[in-house]
Amino acid sequence: MAQDIVPIELGLPQGDLVTLWAPRWREEGEEWEAFLGHEENLYAFSDPAHLAAFVRSGAANDLDDHPAWHVVPALSAVDLSPDEDHQYDLVGVPELIAEPPDTWTINELSEIVEMARSLAEVCELDTVTEVLQDAEGFDLLGEGTLPFSGKEGQRRWNRICRVVADRWDELLDAIDGVVTSPEVDATAVSEAENELAEELPDEEDVESDSAAESDHEESEETEDSGDAEDDEREEGFWREIGIDPIKIVTGGREYYSLRCFLGEDPVFLGSDGSIDACTSPRALARYLAEDKVDNTDLARVATWQTVKNAATAGELEIDVEPDNTYVLSGLDDDLAEGPSEIDPNQLDLAEELLTDAASWAGDESVENALGSSERLGWMLSYVLRPDPNRLPPTPPFDQEVAAWRELVENFEARLRVH
Repeated sequence: MAQDIVPIELGLPQGDLVTLWAPRWREEGEEWEAFLGHEENLYAFSDPAHLAAFVRSGAANDLDDHPAWHVVPALSAVDLSPDEDHQYDLVGVPELIAEPPDTWTINELSEIVEMARSLAEVCELDTVTEVLQDAEGFDLLGEGTLPFSGKEGQRRWNRICRVVADRWDELLDAIDGVVTSPEVDATAVSEAENELAEELPDEEDVESDSAAESDHEESEETEDSGDAEDDEREEGFWREIGIDPIKIVTGGREYYSLRCFLGEDPVFLGSDGSIDACTSPRALARYLAEDKVDNTDLARVATWQTVKNAATAGELEIDVEPDNTYVLSGLDDDLAEGPSEIDPNQLDLAEELLTDAASWAGDESVENALGSSERLGWMLSYVLRPDPNRLPPTPPFDQEVAAWRELVENFEARLRVH
């Protein structure tokens, strides 16, 4: 492709359309960014063949003055076909955010949002800008999963979800409203289609190659569909009732328990500051069928009986989501090496677990140990809430490690293992 002019695909209400984008470039001391279009119109086409026909027509457009534009009309339709890294499915965002905010989801959403910002700036779409300013999380997508970890991160993600549910159609309509597809010469389109056909494998060959695999894939899908449906049903079960299975890795062992939030207050499966835990998901499911669990703090939750009924019937599956997996093991060694060796996501989740458990138990020791005036609190704040103006903690980190280990040991003492 011509230097700094990129073919892109935009997923919009009127379909998947192909256009050209010139990312920011500097010329005569000024910074510019542009799309294929003219005046108030954004030009986009149903496929690369129609795009190729247009750029070869010599019609006036906003990219005429780009330093690399003279190369574009000579490109083949294949060169004008967007690759996977430049496909932005704006209309698919509501479906995308239905997934957990993992690395893949956040990266894809970040790319889509940045493209929407570029369209808003170049095409002067104030509505798009307003929608993207309605949730601070849109500005933090480029930082990865860390801003969406823990309770505060979940609130940021939920705010994004609400904005998408309430206002994303406004954004789509604004972009869709400036898109137009100029008429192009049919002969030029046919020539471009021939170029594409020469580069693509023959359709019959593709069908022949895939036929041998289809029966095998179909049988695998049939075999796996039951498991997939079960997984989806169980994941929906926990989300629907508002209680989370949690997994804790500490001291070389794994423990499983339950936790939910009543407003801002965490509530664990347990009582008197002790968390009831089991060493496997199956053991936890069996334990939840016992009568004594009805005396735990979690039994106060309105949906508790639903859990108990499923456990008693032997139908309860314990599925732990990644954001509810807390790995305490190894963090003390990382702390000893200094901030650069610490995984922020692991630390953020670990801090959340220790803080929530202490809060539930009415224990202020964790809050005190993690205060900004304490060495451990200073280090955690430096890692989790970076500030370029803040001085880094200085070694040795013996005090921080000792304080962290004490917090973990106190937490482990809370575990009432069954």
